[in-house]
Order: sequence, then structure tokens, then C-alpha cells
Amino acid sequence: MLSKKRREKLIEVALGACALLTVLTTIGILYVLISEAYAFFSQVSIFDFLTDTQWTPLFADKHFGILPLLSGTLLTSFIAIMVALPTGLTIAIYLNEYASKRFKMVIKPILEILASVPTVVYGFFALTVVTPFFQMLYPEMSGFNSLSAGFVMGIMIIPYVSSLSDDAIAAVPRYIREGSLALGANRLQTAFKVILPSASSGIIVSAILAISRAIGETMIVAIAAGQQPRLTANPFVPIETITTYIVKVSLGDVAHNSLEYRTIFAAGITLFVFTFLLNNLSYFLNKKLEKKYV
Repeated sequence: MLSKKRREKLIEVALGACALLTVLTTIGILYVLISEAYAFFSQVSIFDFLTDTQWTPLFADKHFGILPLLSGTLLTSFIAIMVALPTGLTIAIYLNEYASKRFKMVIKPILEILASVPTVVYGFFALTVVTPFFQMLYPEMSGFNSLSAGFVMGIMIIPYVSSLSDDAIAAVPRYIREGSLALGANRLQTAFKVILPSASSGIIVSAILAISRAIGETMIVAIAAGQQPRLTANPFVPIETITTYIVKVSLGDVAHNSLEYRTIFAAGITLFVFTFLLNNLSYFLNKKLEKKYV
């Protein structure tokens, strides 16, 4: 039988191997993206890629401007976070500051069920329920549009915002609440003027995580938003996102190792860089706000 010291050493080695595996996986992903994207940019100007307002790599008149796909991705993500952030924050504040413990124990698992619903179900819900409802309000709305897709994505990521914000608010020391109430503030003032600023680092991280989840979503936008790359801020017309394009090409009839096929790696590395910057921004803001309120 192994001694306690050897067992601890084996556990340490196993944990180190798991950490190394994640690093190697990340390096492998980066290698594939960078090598294939390099082959793409050796044939297409990176300036045209970043500035051209048309994306038609599968047409006879080829244009390789990423802006239409990027604008579609950002538009649906913006709509999603406009739905999820206020709703999720309201839920988190209510559960922490107003709801009874028994109610919280019942309602929180129910909310988290939203995160386990398959995204294809959300996509069909957006297409068959949400879009017809919005078309009654806005008859000019297309059958495929970014508003329905973004709205349903917002519903999908509510658990991410509410759960993480709930944890951040619950971590605020009790004496801060009691001090605010002792100074004459009511519960609403305490929640919004004292608790939220104190938990702002965790809330911002939850919002950025939700944005990253929305940016990487595929099925909802593929089903409900359409597949027409368009540089627009109009939420009533069809658009195409980066993830939708990647899926369309990778599962289609485009020949491997062709320039058209390599566009998915150029789009993929754009998405990687964007989410990388977003995650680093969340880390920077988290550290800065922790110093401010500690």
C-alpha cells in the first residue's frame, strides 16, 4: 500500500498532467488556426479582410471582408445582453435581498434549467414563436432576423448572468448591508447603491462571460437569423454570424484546402482574437474593481 506522501505526490502529478493537457490543447487549437489562417492571408490582403464591406467568398465575384459577419455577430450579441443583463441582475437582487431561503432553493434550480435546454430547441422557438409575435408588432420584419435570434439568446444566457451575479452579491459581507440600513437607507437603496457597487467585479465578469457565450452561439442564429452576410444595424433583416458561416462551409461541398475552405479559419481566428480580448478585459476590470472596493 502506498504511503501518504506517495499518494499525495501521485495526486499532484495527476493534477499537473490535467493542467498541462489544457495548455497543450490550447496550443494545438492555436497552431491549426494560425497555420491555416496564414495560408489564407498569403492569398488575401489582411487590409481587405478587415475593411471590405462585402463577404462573398463562395460567389463568382469574390469579396473577403469580415465586417458583415462581425457586425451580425455583434448585433445579435448586443440584443442578447440587453435582454439577459437587466433580467439576470434583477433576479439575482431579488433572490438575495428579498426572497425567502425556501423560495430561493426552489426557483434557482428551475432558472438553471434554461441553460440545459438544447440550443436547437431555442432556435426553433425563435423561428416559430418569437418571430411571428414580433411580426404582429412590426409587419416589415423578415422571417429571418437578428432581433428574434438575439432575444432568444438573451433568454438562454439569463442563467449565466443570474447565477454568477447571485454568487457575487451573496459574497458581499453582511456588515456592509447592515451599515447601509443603519444609516437610514431602505432595502432598495441598499441593493442598488451599496450592494451592486460592492459586487461589481463579479457582475461584470458574469456579463462578459454571457457575452462570450452569445458570441459563440451557433444553432439559434443559424435557424432564426438567416444566412445572408450584411453590414447593417437593422435588427429586422436577415444577417449571418461568424459561427453560422463556419458551420455552413465546414458541412458543405467546399473543397478542402481551397481558398474558400480556408475562410473558415480566418473567420475562426477573428472570433478567437475577439473573445481573447474580451476575456482579458474582464480580468483587468475584475482586478481593478476589486482594488477599488476592497
